[in-house]
Amino acid sequence: MSTVSQLSQTEELPFYEPQGDEVELFMHAYEHKLPVLIKGPTGCGKTRFISYMADKLGLPLYTVACHDDLSASDLVGRHLIGDGATVWSDGPLTRAVREGGICYLDEVVEARKDTTVVIHPLTDDRRILPIDRTGETLHAPDNFMLVVSYNPGYQNLLKGMKPSTRQRFLSMSFDYLLPEAEVEVLLNETSIEKAMAERLVVLANTLRELKDQDLEEGASTRLLVYTATLISTGFDPVKACRAGMIEPLSDDPDTVIGLMELVQAAFGSSEQE
Repeated sequence: MSTVSQLSQTEELPFYEPQGDEVELFMHAYEHKLPVLIKGPTGCGKTRFISYMADKLGLPLYTVACHDDLSASDLVGRHLIGDGATVWSDGPLTRAVREGGICYLDEVVEARKDTTVVIHPLTDDRRILPIDRTGETLHAPDNFMLVVSYNPGYQNLLKGMKPSTRQRFLSMSFDYLLPEAEVEVLLNETSIEKAMAERLVVLANTLRELKDQDLEEGASTRLLVYTATLISTGFDPVKACRAGMIEPLSDDPDTVIGLMELVQAAFGSSEQE
């Protein structure tokens, strides 16, 4: 699945809370035509950051959600048959190289390893994309940038980025925001009250401490925003936490019960029970 987005001239930049010098680093990488790799846990702001930078630079953003069945043709393109003729249709990577823009491969390690080979010529000084099926060799324009991301916590022997591929990119690591910054995100993304936002962030950080013990992944900033949205519209806080933060973290009934005890300790019993 791929999407293309670009900010109109009348729209404001999306809200983004910097974690460090990532904005400056990204700008330097773009100016010097360097590819970027972003590492970090699920829902910590990687995709929001890329969207923010594309809008800041005034570039179209071609986002590809990588998965097990993603083929090289899904990225580069394929011949289609229609109206009695065969027509070549560019994939998102090819469109970005032809027209300029940021091509963002989200969770790149989910793609088949033979698929990621097609990006290699774009990550060195050649910056080319050979298209065997059309006989073309596209040279990336100055306003093309390749960005990939993945979650190191999901790596295993079968799914991981080869060192030879990692070393083709500048790399930056993302993590969950500091509490005060995460509160600011909730205040900007929802209409929740500050005191409630602070309680949610404390709860989220408590849940994150359980990662690798009872949970495979900590509560993401994205889940915090979902939960804050429910609460800000009048939904019961305890039930909002269950739907927005607890149930997405585990399918194990006993684990859910244990996590809900943390919620109830933070917010009390549900008013609607």
